[in-house]
Amino acid sequence: MLLRRLRAVWRLGRVVVHILHGVWVAWREFDGASAAHRCARIQWWSAKLLALLGMRLQPMGRFQLGPQLVVANHVSWLDITAVHAVCPQARFVSKSDVKAWPVLGWLIGAAGTLFIERENKRDALRVVHQSAQALREGDTVAVFPEGTTSDGHHLLPFHANLLQAAVATGTPLQPLALRFSDPDHAVSPAAAYIGDMTLAESLWTIVCAEGLVVHIDILPQQPVDGLDRRALGEAVRTQIAAALGVSADSAAH
Repeated sequence: MLLRRLRAVWRLGRVVVHILHGVWVAWREFDGASAAHRCARIQWWSAKLLALLGMRLQPMGRFQLGPQLVVANHVSWLDITAVHAVCPQARFVSKSDVKAWPVLGWLIGAAGTLFIERENKRDALRVVHQSAQALREGDTVAVFPEGTTSDGHHLLPFHANLLQAAVATGTPLQPLALRFSDPDHAVSPAAAYIGDMTLAESLWTIVCAEGLVVHIDILPQQPVDGLDRRALGEAVRTQIAAALGVSADSAAH
């Protein structure tokens, strides 16, 4: 037990240094940098953070070229980092609360994140327009249509509003299935960021865990032709549920 705690403290210290290094890199290099350079640094930083936390990344499948709306289930605050390790060009839509996270909130914003006040319908419309413009310009935008994290054992209903950006621009959806496992659990409880758990509590749980693996299944793209956002939400939710081996009884709304 003592050795495990010492290892966790060692991991935590290295993570803090890496986060501060990320701030320095973004501050020094991102202003005026090419998209390719930014993506390379984001991918490097994300992959190294997972490694420092003692996690192994296991992607399956390949991303297609061109603009796309990435749609993923949501388990942990680390989901963005995991996706950026394989798709660094993704611009995430994230709840505005994330901006208040110490240091990490600034870093997430520096990666091109679009922040949304989910309780504000007018703000959701603004982000849909902003996402559609990014897709028209050839960007990759990523969303978590559950709107919040689950325990990883099931999918919450999908809020399909943000999928309207893909409908409006004719951009395909790229579903991702995210799952965290450990040697004793196909779905690790250590990664779940739910209920009243704070970011600090979640971080400590993760650095104390052993053998965590983050699985990212890159599923076949979903064309938008002839489908509205609700139908699209149901289609990709069914795809993700099948990949995770969970029920998809609740429809998108």
